[in-house]
Amino acid sequence: MSSRTSIPAFPPYSERLRRQQLDEVRDVDKGHGRIEIRHLQSSSRLGGFLDWPGFAQAIRIERTRITGDERVTEVSHAITSLGPDRANAKHLLDLNRGHWGIENRLHWVRDVTMGEDKCRARTGHGPVNLACLRNASLTFLRDAGHSGIATALRTFATKPTDLLKLLSRFKN
Repeated sequence: MSSRTSIPAFPPYSERLRRQQLDEVRDVDKGHGRIEIRHLQSSSRLGGFLDWPGFAQAIRIERTRITGDERVTEVSHAITSLGPDRANAKHLLDLNRGHWGIENRLHWVRDVTMGEDKCRARTGHGPVNLACLRNASLTFLRDAGHSGIATALRTFATKPTDLLKLLSRFKN
């Protein structure tokens, strides 16, 4: 008797299995003088091979940005605990784009507009307290209807009485 070792699957069969477990979506946006093409592929095929707690899908995102004659492509990879039954490729692309919305709406405003990165407070509770004050002021300004935070900050810096009037509307 001879013992048989496992023989790799014949390439067409392997390719068919790969395609069965592959979900993909392509999205094109035009605006701000550029075209952005996003192509997301997700697969649960590595589930039995990857030793990562909670792993459900591997993701590949290819982003191509075309501005005039310049074309820039970048590729990112990620893993998620969301299985294909909970998040298909379209949903994963929406989640990824939503992450950047948070980055642009909150972190960029805190870092650039409010100068958080330049803040020299580094010890004790100072950095956390200042971050809380920045978040509270952003929430306050947005609740008051200001979408342009930099414009609102400049206005209130030059007209503090306008800020006091706005604050007086929020009494208990």
